[in-house]
Amino acid sequence: MIDEYIKQIIQKKLLPGVVISAQQDSRHLITKSYGHFKGQDLQLHAITENTLFDLASLTKVVATLPATLYLLSRNELQLDRSVSEIIPAFRFPKVTIRHLLQHRSGLPAGLVPKVERHHNRDIMSEILACNLVYNPGRFVAYSDLGMILLGKIVEKVTGELLDQFVKRHFFNPWNMHNTQFLLPDNQKYKVASTELVKGQYVQGDVHDEKALLLGGVSGSAGLFSSAKDLLLFSEYWLGIRQQSVIPFNWMESAYMNTFLGRGLGFEVLTGEEPSVSFGKKVSVGAFGHTGFTGTSICMDPVKKSSIILLTNAVHFGRNNSIREIRRQIHDLVYEELLN
Repeated sequence: MIDEYIKQIIQKKLLPGVVISAQQDSRHLITKSYGHFKGQDLQLHAITENTLFDLASLTKVVATLPATLYLLSRNELQLDRSVSEIIPAFRFPKVTIRHLLQHRSGLPAGLVPKVERHHNRDIMSEILACNLVYNPGRFVAYSDLGMILLGKIVEKVTGELLDQFVKRHFFNPWNMHNTQFLLPDNQKYKVASTELVKGQYVQGDVHDEKALLLGGVSGSAGLFSSAKDLLLFSEYWLGIRQQSVIPFNWMESAYMNTFLGRGLGFEVLTGEEPSVSFGKKVSVGAFGHTGFTGTSICMDPVKKSSIILLTNAVHFGRNNSIREIRRQIHDLVYEELLN
């Protein structure tokens, strides 16, 4: 049924292609690739299990969150520390690191006017000039701007660029060797191209406009990765595979410490609201994240399972059905493959 459903989606041109990977405990359940994409050369290329994808907002939990937890665990940051203590140009002393992680800072979702690829804008200056749209801590409103700030905080505290810091501390020791910002030119052909812009597909360069204007590295977007690497990533979060970079209790706190369905970085199913992203079958306590390009990771600590779904849904345009498709695929995985 999973196989049949995904093939139908591609046949109907609802998505150009998919890589799905799932496991339970250390038992591998499925890794399979489907479909094609048009590259910058306008030729069709097959999507394979090793195809790289622009993770978009998965960057928030695959790079920025681990970096923040690492600093918290070493007391180089504190959850309730004011952002303005670290970035004095930020004008709202009541906003804390916790607020940024849980998307309850009061910052708007994005910048106005909307950022376009051809713009010449100083993104950080614009973020620092933003006014809050609600009082900090009051409720959850997803914000790219807060996570961009958090990436800058990591750089300020460590004295190291975010891309270099996460590569050295996480991606190398965790054997996630296909996960990185700023792909070199000779690696860009491995990426499933995203959107058609002015007659040319974006391939190997970040799709997110704010991240692009920030030089390709931001706390909100910019990361590229593969299904294999993200499955490995999920094993560390579920305690299936051991690591020594971040104490496990801090990793657990990222999905146990919730406010209105948000953990520290992650979307979490608390049972008080339906799962927006992950379908009807996931357990209460499941956590994960999605990316605008069509990527997602869903981890279930009750089932000890994870589902990685990588697509380049925006290849056919931004008006796509990825949310509905994702929920359906997740439900099929739970019905057919999980114990």
